[in-house]
Amino acid sequence: MTCFTMTRRALLVLLVITLIAATGAAIAAAKAFEGGNSECIAPANPGGGWDFTCRQVGKTMQDLGIVTRAVRVTNLAGGGGGVAFAEVVNKRDDDNNLIVAASSATATRLAQGAYPGNDMSQVRWLGTVGADYGIIAVAQDSPVKTLPELFETIKQNPAAVSIAGGSAVGGWDHLKVLIAAKKSGIDDVRAIKYVAFDGGGEAVTQLLAGSVEAFTGDASEAKGFVDSGDIRIIAILSPERLPGDFGQFPTAREQGIDAIGANWRGFYAPGGMSDAAYNFWANAVKQTYDSSEWKAVMAQNGLAPLDLTGAEFESFVQESIRSIQQLSREIGLLQ
Repeated sequence: MTCFTMTRRALLVLLVITLIAATGAAIAAAKAFEGGNSECIAPANPGGGWDFTCRQVGKTMQDLGIVTRAVRVTNLAGGGGGVAFAEVVNKRDDDNNLIVAASSATATRLAQGAYPGNDMSQVRWLGTVGADYGIIAVAQDSPVKTLPELFETIKQNPAAVSIAGGSAVGGWDHLKVLIAAKKSGIDDVRAIKYVAFDGGGEAVTQLLAGSVEAFTGDASEAKGFVDSGDIRIIAILSPERLPGDFGQFPTAREQGIDAIGANWRGFYAPGGMSDAAYNFWANAVKQTYDSSEWKAVMAQNGLAPLDLTGAEFESFVQESIRSIQQLSREIGLLQ
């Protein structure tokens, strides 16, 4: 037996071993991203838009078989999403099974320098699952019937009206009201009393308790309270009336206040997440959005189409931050 033959056999054995090892590694990697022990952080208390995003998307992913077990939802409220952002960046940077609900509120807080580190590149941006138009609502028994009526009351006596929202002061819920107020002819929008809570659910609870006179949030987080008859939407901040159940409610525009407030909904992931895990979750979000099951959820909850994934979504977030910084400067929230 020649030395050449031995060498060739040795190389063949080495090649087979390498292939087996590579196959085993690939199988192990695939198993690691089946979503069997996955978690979604909702950066607010139960009942708000981020909570809705985690729970509804997680359920749809399980129904579609994208994940093998239920996606565990963790509510981590505080700082308009800042507590959750810090948790991910500082403690769970390499967690491959973690996704975090995000929205225009996330971009707003980043734009205003409110998050630890304040750098969107500290996390990875997965994709969107639609856009949620803003609403302004009152309690069912409120004497206020229209949006112009609410703002007229504020013009006459700003101290008499408090408006609650699920984002921090200067956050997206706050900005939506200021945009509408400015369009209604209120020049000094800083006089508007905005009360911040950790999530839309808590803000609505305070509205029903009589602690505030109005609520600003998004269509999806208001749906349950509208269905129960607890609150009454006086304006939706969309270009035209929404389809489905929300079609009964007037837009701000048709009441003479040309204000639009669209809140995108999506997810980010830890910055140290592996490329394989990132690709899995970005694809999972995309598959969910494309499904007929998710289209039904969108119709039921007033979500409008918005389909962005990966690099396209990241660019979108960058542009959102830039435009919100400009708006914040215009209304005096940033220098």
